[in-house]
Amino acid sequence: MEPPEFPELACYGLAGHSATPRDLLDEVALAERLGLGSVFLSERFNVKDAAVMAGAAAAASSRIGIATAATNHNTRHPLVTATMATTMHRLSGGRYALGLGRGFDVLFDLMGIKRVTGAQLEDAIGILRTLWSGGSVAGHEGPAGSYPYLSQDSSFDEHIPVLMMAIGDKTLELAGRVADGVVLHTFMSDETVRRSVEVVRNAAADAGRDPASIRVWSVLGTVTDEVPEELRLRKLVGRLATYLQGYGEVLVRTNGWSLADLERFRTDDLVVGYPGAFDAVGTVDDLTHLRDHVLPAEWLAASATGSPADCAARIADQLDAGADSVVLHGATPTELVPVLDAWRGLRGIRPADRGLDDLPANPGWMSR
Repeated sequence: MEPPEFPELACYGLAGHSATPRDLLDEVALAERLGLGSVFLSERFNVKDAAVMAGAAAAASSRIGIATAATNHNTRHPLVTATMATTMHRLSGGRYALGLGRGFDVLFDLMGIKRVTGAQLEDAIGILRTLWSGGSVAGHEGPAGSYPYLSQDSSFDEHIPVLMMAIGDKTLELAGRVADGVVLHTFMSDETVRRSVEVVRNAAADAGRDPASIRVWSVLGTVTDEVPEELRLRKLVGRLATYLQGYGEVLVRTNGWSLADLERFRTDDLVVGYPGAFDAVGTVDDLTHLRDHVLPAEWLAASATGSPADCAARIADQLDAGADSVVLHGATPTELVPVLDAWRGLRGIRPADRGLDDLPANPGWMSR
């Protein structure tokens, strides 16, 4: 079986909000035909269940990598998560990576479950790896919970990579210590990507790991001028505004952006009491107001926009900043066709000396 043409590139399945999860089947099939290396699946508590989507992606494909990016360890029992990952690992022929993240504190408060901490993540990953290796967990008392006895199968020796979604330095450092791969956040400036990669690599070295063994994915919001204006507004302005609604201070501090600008956003008459996520319910007038009068242009510029060739050049910027791979976020495979054509056709842009063709399909590994 021939490997993907672009193992260094990925898209999201069902990017953003979706009421028709069956669309994922066609999206994954097209992404594979286009040569994308991986598809990332972001979980939402409506019709985007991580396990169901991952199984569907595996059934609709034969060589593309599949990652949950992300689910949360606190929304499933660890034995259920371990079983999901082992099933996907074997179902996909080793193409699956489990992605974990911190999630939203406010949402967890409303759900009545504990907020996620770094200590919990590290503990949960240790439990999962013990189960995948055929071990058992007995009398466990740790940050991830209390478990009298957990076991899958003593014959297991499953090598399932764990991806960690990271924004702030503490999570980046934790990922460097314990994860197989790291997925950065959308709307990170090039300098922030560079610094984040350094934090991960340094933490890995301090933990006695090979820093080059950790695969770092940049996540690049990618919206060409060929996308209709209303959709461009939703994918860029709406998405950034939604992040700022949920965890704006973390993203702003990570980028070294102005907290005063964040406060201006939060106190804007439109934003105060807004009845939903901007990328879901924002109108053209709402999003235009945010773009023209509230959000700094510098913040929106941390993305790939313009012509397909402009967007392809921004992919190269992410690799130059130290990322190993790039998730082209917010775009469907159909919308990415001209960008991939440009990436393929721009001689000298796709670096020949980075070993991109040698990257494995599994998005959590750096070597085959």
